[in-house]
Order: sequence, then C-alpha cells, then structure tokens
Amino acid sequence: MKRTIILHPDPRLKKVAAPVADLTDELRALASDMLETMYDAPGIGLAAPQIGVLSRLIVLDCVKGETESPRPLIMFNPEVLA
Repeated sequence: MKRTIILHPDPRLKKVAAPVADLTDELRALASDMLETMYDAPGIGLAAPQIGVLSRLIVLDCVKGETESPRPLIMFNPEVLA
C-alpha cells in the first residue's frame, strides 16, 4: 500500500524515532509499503518517519538503471558509524 510522504518543515521529521524491538509481520508489511512508496516517488531511500511512523526503519535501493533488476535493502535500527 502506497503511503503519503511527509515533507519538510513538518515537525514530525525532527522527532527521534524509537528503536525496533522485535521483527513482526506488521513491520514486514510496513517495510513493503515503504518500498512501494519509495519506488512510486521515485526515490532511492525512505525512512519510516517520512511516512509518519516514528520507528527506526529505512528502505533503499540504489540501483536505478532501467535494465537492472531492483535490489531493495531494508534496515531495522540502522546506525551511521562514520
């Protein structure tokens, strides 16, 4: 299901997202919805807060060539280390 993307300067985008404690079917469905939303936008990445869900979840797919197969990546509780 395609979701609505929240745009800046919406204050929800400045809130801290909660860590994901357990991987549930609901979170898997959310990730699927996020991929559908991201591809429709079109974009290469989408974070859960961008659709109004304050959970630490992002999806991305950096493959943009028309002849290449998509390679979606779903990350729960991602951390930037460097």
